[in-house]
Amino acid sequence: MHSSSGFLITIGGILLLGLLTNALGQRTFLPRVSLLLLFGVLIGKDFLNIIPSIFADRFEIIANIALLMIGFLLGGRLTFKSLKQTALSVFWISISSAIFTAIIVSLGLYLIGTPKEVAILLGCIAAATAPAAIYDVTLELKGQSPFRNLLLSIVTIDDVWALILFSAGIAIVTALNGGGLDASSLGLAGKEIGGSILLGFAVGLPAAFLTGRLKQGQPILTEALSIVFICGGLAIWLELSYLITSIITGAVIANFAKHHEYPFHAIEGIEWPFMVIFFVLAGASLEINSVMEAGLIGIVYILCRIAGKIIGARAGSHCCRTDESTKKWMGIALLPQAGVAIGMALVAANHFPEYRQIILSIVISSTVFFEIIGPVLTKTAILRAEDQSTN
Repeated sequence: MHSSSGFLITIGGILLLGLLTNALGQRTFLPRVSLLLLFGVLIGKDFLNIIPSIFADRFEIIANIALLMIGFLLGGRLTFKSLKQTALSVFWISISSAIFTAIIVSLGLYLIGTPKEVAILLGCIAAATAPAAIYDVTLELKGQSPFRNLLLSIVTIDDVWALILFSAGIAIVTALNGGGLDASSLGLAGKEIGGSILLGFAVGLPAAFLTGRLKQGQPILTEALSIVFICGGLAIWLELSYLITSIITGAVIANFAKHHEYPFHAIEGIEWPFMVIFFVLAGASLEINSVMEAGLIGIVYILCRIAGKIIGARAGSHCCRTDESTKKWMGIALLPQAGVAIGMALVAANHFPEYRQIILSIVISSTVFFEIIGPVLTKTAILRAEDQSTN
């Protein structure tokens, strides 16, 4: 088969699958994210192996586009008006769930005999969440609620804390290995986060005033996509976080574009096809064999991460005195974990090649679990929290 025909047939087949999973998701309790990931696993290299390499090799750029769109849409929710009442809750729950998760996972792994360097690195990686999966679950359920809005705001900044913790973990492990306190790791984190914020403002401010003029009050699709691609391309070129950059850009436009009725609403009409391809390819790239390699360490990592998110979110909820449904269900809603964690694992593996095998096997195996089961738990948490708050 010609490579171009294989590429096009694969796209068509995956998009048709998206329609099927949408229908199945409405008739079963499984979120469509989990269904897409499971199908990806089935047609991936560990099972049927029917995805053409020319398509699978382009997973990175498809993932970048999907996550950039999600970043914009999440950032668009961070308006001064929406945060006026929830800013304190967003701050305390997000930072508390990240810190508690890192501590509990590190401690749990250390107590079963895992080298302390590995335990620290895996604890910091465990703090990360999966904004794409959580966002799609809320999108699939339709409608809005205070719990969903708070969840999406928390997810928007959750990985910032994870990145800071991970950089601190790299510095600590470097010191433990006799290299002295590696201040450069913290400096790189500061550069990545600070640079991403500055770039977000640099792209967002002119976009806020220039877009939405051709079609009064609403940026047209061409405008929206041009901002998405320029933002992502510049962030990748400058070696910054394109996810943080896109979130900041979306937030800047939402807050400063006073003539917009709803910034980037056009993206919501086309993001789903990219997300379908993203989740199917993510499932196809999951290495199921790593689940068997993880063993006891993998099981403890998963259990401790669940405990860390639940305890951390509850502790943060107590600090800002949220309602009981938020205290009970927010930690469970934050359980999905995916690409950001794998990215951190690869960085840690490159920094400390002696721990490469154990770190990658644990993170990849836990990602299989949290990517497939996590969205189910998120959907359960949202529905239970909303049901509890109305009773």
